[in-house]
Amino acid sequence: MATALRRILVLGLGNILLGDEGLGVRAVEQLETHYILPPEVQVIDGGVAGLDLLPYLEGVTHLLVVDAVQMGVAPGTLVRLADEAIPQGLPVKMSLHQVGLQELLALARLRDTLPEQVVVWGMEPAVLAPGLELSPTVAAGLERLVTAVTDELRGWGVIMEPKP
Repeated sequence: MATALRRILVLGLGNILLGDEGLGVRAVEQLETHYILPPEVQVIDGGVAGLDLLPYLEGVTHLLVVDAVQMGVAPGTLVRLADEAIPQGLPVKMSLHQVGLQELLALARLRDTLPEQVVVWGMEPAVLAPGLELSPTVAAGLERLVTAVTDELRGWGVIMEPKP
């Protein structure tokens, strides 16, 4: 696919008021803070917007979701889910936005607006309790998660530069 025709959306999900649940939002903040992204890449803090994010998928060819993902592995473990594995990989509903993510993808499929490629990068949370800070375990892995996201974007042909 030609670069001019590609539209990439990086969507950070989560509730920043619930500790590690806010991981996706914190990760996309780091991405925007540390990298210069080309015009075909849009980064959105989706918070807990759920189905309200549907209009943002219009015309998107590649969707990269960043989120806390509860898979029953050790806290701080990176998780990558792609395409059909996404609904099966989110069996435990941590909060309303995960229900919304599954519904968002299903509705986009019904409307024939589901991006060609969909990937979720996340991390197993350690603490899901009221608080603005990430747990020490998850905070220590935040840089690894952002690196995984940038590696995924580079795999899609995105050229990005670190900010000075």
